[in-house]
Order: sequence, then C-alpha cells, then structure tokens
Amino acid sequence: MLPSTVHESHLAGATLNDLGLSIAGTRLESILVMFREELQQVGLAVLDPQFYLATEWGVPFPSTSIAIPFYLACPDLTAYHANKTGLIEGKSDADILRYLRHEMGHVVNYAYRLYDTEAWTAAFGPFSRPYPEEYTPRPFSREFVHHLPGHYAQKHPDEDWAETFAVWMTPNRDWRREYAGWPVALGKLEYCARVMAEFAGQPSQIEPIQATDDSEEEWDEFAVTLSDFYGIEPELAELPGLDGALRIAFEDATPDRDAGGDAKQIPISDLIQRVETELTTNVFRWTGHFPERTRPLLRLLAKRSDSLNQVYRADREIAATLTLTALVTSLAMNYVYRGDYFPAASE
Repeated sequence: MLPSTVHESHLAGATLNDLGLSIAGTRLESILVMFREELQQVGLAVLDPQFYLATEWGVPFPSTSIAIPFYLACPDLTAYHANKTGLIEGKSDADILRYLRHEMGHVVNYAYRLYDTEAWTAAFGPFSRPYPEEYTPRPFSREFVHHLPGHYAQKHPDEDWAETFAVWMTPNRDWRREYAGWPVALGKLEYCARVMAEFAGQPSQIEPIQATDDSEEEWDEFAVTLSDFYGIEPELAELPGLDGALRIAFEDATPDRDAGGDAKQIPISDLIQRVETELTTNVFRWTGHFPERTRPLLRLLAKRSDSLNQVYRADREIAATLTLTALVTSLAMNYVYRGDYFPAASE
C-alpha cells in the first residue's frame, strides 16, 4: 500500500503499478462504508458492487463493478492530479459520494437491463445512440437534472439516467420540490422512483464480472509513468483580440499610475494563479467548457496580462475577481457554442 505521503519529485518517474495503490487503508474505505449504508437504505445492497482503482470513474459495460480514480487513493497523488489537470473528480468525501451515486446509476441500469425496455428508452432516448467525447450542453434546460459538473446528463441517454438516479438516491434530497417546475426532468425522476420500487431487493440479471477482468485495459495503462500518463500540458496559441479584451476588462481595476496613493498593487497574473483551480471547476460546472481547455486559457491570460503590465489595487480584489470570472466565462461560452473564443462577427 502506498504511504500516506510521498514526495512529488518521486512521483513523476514512477509507474502507477510501482506505487502499490490500494483502496484498503485509505479514506476511500470509510467512504465506501457510508456508500454501502446508502445502498442498504434504498434497497440496493443486494447488487453489492465491486470497487477497484482505475484511471477514471466508470462502470464497464455490462458489469456491476465501479472504477474509482487512482489518484483518490493518496493525498499526494490527489494534489499531483489537481496540479496537472485543474479538476479533482472527488475533491471531498461528499464529492466522492456524489460520483459514486452516479456510477451506481450505471450499475443499476446494466444489472436490471433497464436500457432494453421501452419505458427507459421513452424517458431517456436510445441507449445505442453514439457516445460523444464532446457535447454542447444547454445550461438552463429543464429537461435534465443537475448533479455532476458540466451538465453531464446531456451527454448521452446512459448519463442522463445515471444523473437522474443519483439525484433520486441522494439522501434527504427533496427532488419533487426541487424539480416541481421542470416537468420533463421531474418525469424522469418519477420514472426512476417507480422502477426502483419495482426492482429494489432483486438480484442482478447479469453475471458479475470480476474487477480484475474489468480493469485489464486499465492495468495496461498503469504500466506507464505518471509523467507519460499526464503528458505535456498543452499551451494555447495567441488569440487575436485577447489583449484588447484584457484592457477593457481591467481598465477600472487598474490604478492610475499618476494618481499616487498607498494602495498595494497586485499583478493580474497573481490573481489568475490563485483562483485557477476554483475558476476552472466552476466554469466547467456551468458552461461545459472542459478543464483541459480552461487551464491553458487562464495561463495565456496571465501571460498576456504580464506583457501588458496589468495590476489592480489590493482594495479592489473582489471587483478584479468578478471581472476575471465574467471574462473567462464569456470566452468559455463563445468556445462551447461557436467553436472559437473570438468568433468572427459574421458567424
């Protein structure tokens, strides 16, 4: 088992296999105890999902095994992952439970073959629909529930079901009241409640696949070093129009150098660096702009703001943060819906 702490300098050259990762003895163990208690409360303990470490969250089709990201098995790996990607899918115990409920939705779908039924297809769409790597969400659509970041229910019918199930399963969540004004999303939740009342306590209709079989492909990936696994972080090419946007955005926050005053002046790039993780996560949650794009965008903003010698007064920290958030969100929405951060005016 990996020690609770290891030096980052030792991580990059180690393969995932070399790290000796295990769920046993980590905080994941106690979280899974809580999760099994939740399954007991909703009558699904009979499914008894298996859990194993892999490169990302998932449920192999068709199985009742849940893959948990390896970096959640060690605090140093979690920090390393955050530094490399800007997003932790399971940043707290509550967040890990949130992802587990989503993955359990896949387990239930496969275990009871719900996706083969006319009622499931009528509610969520055909399971055979192509699974896209990227999708364009409608942030305020009332046809889908909100659970994981990035409006994940809109990606595919299987994810729509898993998100709906997760909302239904969340303890003490009054989903009928929450979605009372969302008739389509509420209809999906009511379907989930009915089908769970029907199947709760019944054994799986598929033979469980052992975790070692589920993870065969994953173990091949575990043979690579962390440096190779994460790769070289991409850089965003210069964006025509970005300097002008930065000047306009921060003109009120930038102090008049001729006006004097004792207020401390802070580089805009320092602010960008400090809020990078939270901003990356929240932009993804509300726009669907992927973290692997937001981080290079933020780093380009920091680089260009330094070139422009942009600073802000320390007593205007809140205003500068709001300005940065609005700017990045606008650029992200441009990219998600028009495919470019600065789309041509004629588009």
